Amino acid sequence: MANKPLALITGAAQGIGYACAEALANDGYGVILADINEDGVNEAAAALGAVAAYACDMGDTAQITAMFDAITADHGPIHALVNNAGVAMPGDFLTYELETFERVIDINLRGVFTATQLAARIMVANKIEGAIVNMSSINAQVAIPAIPAYCASKGGVMQLTKVAALALAKNNIRVNAVGPGSIDTEMMAGVNANPDAFKAAMSRTPLGRAGHAREIGDVVAFLCSKKASYVTGETIYVDGGRLGLNYTC
Repeated sequence: MANKPLALITGAAQGIGYACAEALANDGYGVILADINEDGVNEAAAALGAVAAYACDMGDTAQITAMFDAITADHGPIHALVNNAGVAMPGDFLTYELETFERVIDINLRGVFTATQLAARIMVANKIEGAIVNMSSINAQVAIPAIPAYCASKGGVMQLTKVAALALAKNNIRVNAVGPGSIDTEMMAGVNANPDAFKAAMSRTPLGRAGHAREIGDVVAFLCSKKASYVTGETIYVDGGRLGLNYTC
């Protein structure tokens, strides 16, 4: 385990984060899992044989900084970072609370910036040609009225990914993003439970089905691998063709 490159995955207790950790572990990384759900992340780490697990609120800068310090002290520098932690927190636009908006931005965007910056500093200091992958969304380009903060945050993640890729290129640190479409995770549970809503979602998905978390994990693992050595500043949309759809007859 000690000779394996280390990858930190946030929001890794379940769903897409867990799938990313599993895919990276299968690719030879020693994985470190982080999540706000302490019991869940410890269980996930045990199931994967992870190097370590950390309880961390990715909306809290002090907690993020403390986690990175602990990882470096206890396990050494990381070679890959997957910024997956995120929340949607839907609500009506006219009554959407500023506190809710700020909480989403804190986790989905500020937390991504903080973790990216800290990881990059570690990689530069240790001359590691690392990889950082941010979890964006098709909602970086299309929008849903009920999730204003989520859409704004994911648009920000798309641009932050480009900025970080340009800033870190001279250090051979690659920064990319993945933009999922409709993926069969807990975030989509409400849609899955409503046959009409699920049918509507699938009508906008040319492949005609929801994606699986492992399909996101596989793309993340690719972006963290040498196979993607000339890919940086990109967002790869894993959406069953949804963004390319205009209309169907």
